Amino acid sequence: MFHDDDDAMVTGTRVAQRILEVASEQDVQVEVFCFGPAQRRIGRSADEADATFNRQLDELLAAGVVVGACVNSARADGTDGDLAARGFNLRVARDEFLRFTLEGATVISF
Repeated sequence: MFHDDDDAMVTGTRVAQRILEVASEQDVQVEVFCFGPAQRRIGRSADEADATFNRQLDELLAAGVVVGACVNSARADGTDGDLAARGFNLRVARDEFLRFTLEGATVISF
C-alpha cells in the first residue's frame, strides 16, 4: 500500500482480504506492506475511508496476515510504538522490497 487516495486504500486492503479467502487452497501466503502516503493514514480517523482502511488492516492482522510498515517512516512520524502495539511488522522498506524479489513474490501495488 503506497497511495493514500481513498479508493486505493480501501480497495487495496479489500483485495488482500479477498485473496486471503482462497490463499490456503492455493498454498500461498498473503502479506501487506504499507509505506509512504498510505502509511500516514494508519491510525487516522478523519473520514469513512480512514475508518475502513484501518478496520480492514486490523481484520487482516487478526486473521494472521503479516501487515508491515516502514520503520523509518514510523520513527520519523513518531508512530512506531503505536504501530508495533497494534501488531504491525516494522521493517525497512528497502529490505522488504528486496526480500519480495528474492522470494519471487507477486506484488500487487495500490
